[in-house]
Amino acid sequence: MGSEHPTFDPTAPPSPRIGVDEPELSIVIPAYNEAHKIALDVQAAGQFFTDHQLSGEIIISDDGSDDNTAGAARACAVSGPVTLKVLGQPTNRGKGAAVRAGMAVSHGQYVMFADSGVCIPYEQALRGLTLLRSGQCEIAHASRKRVDSVITNPQPFHRRMLSRVFRSAVDAYMGLPYRLTDTQCGFKLYRGSLARELYSQCLTDGFLFDLEIILRAKKAGARIAEFPVTWSCDPDSRLRPGRTAIRTIVEMRGIKRSVP
Repeated sequence: MGSEHPTFDPTAPPSPRIGVDEPELSIVIPAYNEAHKIALDVQAAGQFFTDHQLSGEIIISDDGSDDNTAGAARACAVSGPVTLKVLGQPTNRGKGAAVRAGMAVSHGQYVMFADSGVCIPYEQALRGLTLLRSGQCEIAHASRKRVDSVITNPQPFHRRMLSRVFRSAVDAYMGLPYRLTDTQCGFKLYRGSLARELYSQCLTDGFLFDLEIILRAKKAGARIAEFPVTWSCDPDSRLRPGRTAIRTIVEMRGIKRSVP
C-alpha cells in the first residue's frame, strides 16, 4: 500500500493544484454511531469551504456503525466546489482504522481530520493551514493545552484526571521525539502527500494511532507545530475509560514495536 505514494521529501514544496481534480483541502471525519449528528458535521465542514472559497472534499469514514451513520451521511447535500464521500467498514475496528481509510482516498493538497461533533469550529483550521502554507511545518496540530487556547466547556473532572495520567504514561513510556502538549486532539492538518504516506504505513487501529503517526513523522523528517483553539467538550464521547486503559497498554507496546 505504501508504494502507491511517493516517498515524502520535507524540503519539497507542495505540488501545484491541477484544476478541480486536486482540491485544496480534504477533511476526513471518522464516525462511529453518529447518525444523530453527522449531518451537522457535514454542514459545518461544507460551510467552512464556502465561507473561504476553498475547493475541497468531505470524507465521512464510518467505523462499522450499527445506527446507519453512513446512510445519514449519504443523505447530506453539499454545494459549490465540494464533494462528499462516504466510506463504510463492515465491522467496528477503531478510530485509527477509520482515519486511515479516509486518508487513503483523499486527494487534497492539504488533508485534515476532525472528530465528529464540531468541538472545534472549522474556522480555526485556518490557523493550521497558515502554518502549512507558509512552510513553517508539514503537520499542524490543534492543542487544547496551550495557554492561549480557550476552553468553553471543560471535560468532567474524572476525564481531566485520566488525561493527565495518560499524558504522563505517554511521556514515560513512548519517548516521543517532539515536545507536544496535546497528542490526542482530534483536529490535525497535514500536507497531503505526507498524510497519505504516513497513514499508508500506520498499523494502529485504535485511538492511539496519533502516537504512531507522530513517531513516523519524525522518522520521515517532518516538522510538527501546534496552534491554539477554542474547544468545547462533547459529552457524547465514544471513549470508555475502563476498556480504554487495557487497550492503551496493548497499543503502546504495539506501536513501539512497529516504529523502530
